[in-house]
This record gives sequence, C-alpha cells and structure tokens, in this order.
Amino acid sequence: MKGFFAAVAMLPLSVLAAEPVATAAAAPAVGSGVAGQLAQLVLGLLLVLGLIFFLAWLLRRVQQAGPAGKGQVIDIIGSRALGPRDRLVLVQVGNEQILLGLSPGTITALHVLKESVQVPSAEQASPEFAQRLMELLGKDQKDKK
Repeated sequence: MKGFFAAVAMLPLSVLAAEPVATAAAAPAVGSGVAGQLAQLVLGLLLVLGLIFFLAWLLRRVQQAGPAGKGQVIDIIGSRALGPRDRLVLVQVGNEQILLGLSPGTITALHVLKESVQVPSAEQASPEFAQRLMELLGKDQKDKK
C-alpha cells in the first residue's frame, strides 16, 4: 500500500521531468546560440522602449483632448512655496482673485483682492529670453537670416 502511494506521489514529478526532453526532441531549438539570445534581448528591449514612447505619446494626446481652458471657471494665477509642505496660491474665480493658503489637509482663504493682479504671460517673456541667450552665446539673430 505504501508503494502505491509513493508511485502516485512521484508520477507528477516524473511527467514534469520528462516533458522538456520530449519537447526538445520534437522541435529543434532555433537560435539557441549566443547570437540568438542577443538578438532576442535586443528585440525585447526595442519592444519595451517602443511601448514606453507610445504610452507617452498617448498620454500627451489624452491630456490635450481634455478641457484646455475652455469653460474653466477657476484659473491658477500664481503659486509660491513657503516651505516643504506649505504654499500660497493666487486663484482667479470669475472676476475675483483669491489668495489661498495651502497646507497638508487644509485650504484657507487668506484674502480676496479688490484689484486684480496683472501677471505677465510667459509668451511675452520668451522672445526676450531668446534674444538675451543669443547675445550671451555671442551670436546675433541677424546672422540667422
């Protein structure tokens, strides 16, 4: 009786041990050398990199498809860090600007501004920055034309 249970217990192990030999004999290994393994590694890396770039492209497309300022009622005008976890945020709601204090778990309205603060847009500053950078590099923009 003990021999029967031992044979039944060993049966799955013997099948698993014999399976790789049977499959190896049935189909010859393709590219089993170092060159085959290297090619498989390179193709796998290219596939992973392609997937990463595709997902980044898809994420940008999805973010652009969302509401990009149209129909938005609340705009963040500016922000200033006070510490590692505390911030001041100036928010435009309709025609009002509100100064908010943000800390972990708390948002506090500090002040409602009577006059709107005019913030220069980044589009106005970029040509000046580009011109200054060209001057520092010793190149004149006239040389480009």
